[in-house]
Amino acid sequence: MKLIVALGNPGSQYAHTRHNIGWRVADELARQQGATWRAGDHAEQAEFRLLGEKVLLIKPQTFMNASGKAVLPPLQFYKLSPEALLVIQDDLDSPFGLLKLRFGGRHGGQNGVRDIIRVLGSEQFARLKLGISRPPPGRDPAAWVLSSWAEDERATLDELVRLAVLATLKWITAGLKEAQAAYNGTDLRPRPEPAPASDLPAPGEPPSEP
Repeated sequence: MKLIVALGNPGSQYAHTRHNIGWRVADELARQQGATWRAGDHAEQAEFRLLGEKVLLIKPQTFMNASGKAVLPPLQFYKLSPEALLVIQDDLDSPFGLLKLRFGGRHGGQNGVRDIIRVLGSEQFARLKLGISRPPPGRDPAAWVLSSWAEDERATLDELVRLAVLATLKWITAGLKEAQAAYNGTDLRPRPEPAPASDLPAPGEPPSEP
C-alpha cells in the first residue's frame, strides 16, 4: 500500500494559490483514477487501486503548519513505514516549471514538510517538489506563496500538474528511482531565443568575398 499526501491549505480563498499546487495534482490524480473524496481523520481522503496496489491519497485539512496531524493516523492505522509515503509539495527554492523527486533530506523551509518530519521523527520519505520560484525583489515570501497564479502562468501550471500526476503514477507502479529517471529532468521554463548569427568572421577566418 502507498500513502500520498498533497500539501495545501483548506478554504476557497487558498484554492488557486501557489502553496496549493499539491492539491491541484491530487485533484487531477483522483479524477483520472475515478476516486471520490470523503472526509477522513484531519484530511480529505480518496482511495484507488493501480496494478493491484492500494493507494490512499489525502489532502490535510489542518492548514499547512500542522500537516503532520493528518499524516500520522493513516500511517499508524495501516502500519506503513515512512518509505511508503510520498509528499507532494510546492518548492519556493526551485524555479517555476521545475519538477524534482527526492528521498529524505531537510524540509527546506516548507512548513508542511517541516511538521511531517517533526511528527514522524524522520526525514526518510519521498517528496515530489514542484517549483513555484522565489518572489520578485521586495515581496514577502509568506505573501508570495499565498498569492494566486498569474494568467500568463496558467499553461505552464497545467503542464506541470499533468507531468506531476505522471511522476506520481510512476512512483506508485515502479518506485522512486524509476520515477526520478523518467521525470527529474522536467523543466518547463522557456528557453532563451538563440542569438542571431553574426556576419563577422570567426577568429582566424578570412572575411567572406562580397
